[in-house]
Amino acid sequence: MQTFVLAGGCFWCLDAVYRVLRGVQDVVSGYTGGATVDPSYEEVCTGTTGHAEAVAVTFDPEVIPAEVILDVFFTLHDPRQLNRQGADVGTQYRSAMFFDGEDQRALFEDARDRAAEYWEGGVVTTIEPLGPFYRAEEYHQDFFAKNPGQGYCLAVALPKVNKIRASYAPYVTAA
Repeated sequence: MQTFVLAGGCFWCLDAVYRVLRGVQDVVSGYTGGATVDPSYEEVCTGTTGHAEAVAVTFDPEVIPAEVILDVFFTLHDPRQLNRQGADVGTQYRSAMFFDGEDQRALFEDARDRAAEYWEGGVVTTIEPLGPFYRAEEYHQDFFAKNPGQGYCLAVALPKVNKIRASYAPYVTAA
């Protein structure tokens, strides 16, 4: 198993998308990249902790290649937006990849380079060393499945899930 920690806007969308992929064993929403120890959602939302909303995606690279996990990341959010994704604004919504070791750093750099060829206007995704990762509150875990009729899920997360289902069909689990 391998785990990548990725931030691309609200973690609800990343969580929802990665959960539909074969070979993904676990997705944990949380906070990383900041200075505050064990921050709460409310603290992270102030933008003063330095943390990003992120997901820790644990997957089996024998079932789904690492490059696919990373290409999905760059497909499901706009990596050209600095400290925001759509209406979500602040450093907690930044596009970032948190590496654990030089092998991951190299994989992340390669994925960012591939994305830069696709996205015009410059990719602003940062590649940062992984520090402490704090699990978000329980109500954030698997939020999309628990709240399918919630407005944000319908307007923002569902279109992203559908986009990944169409673009990465060979890796999507049966519904």
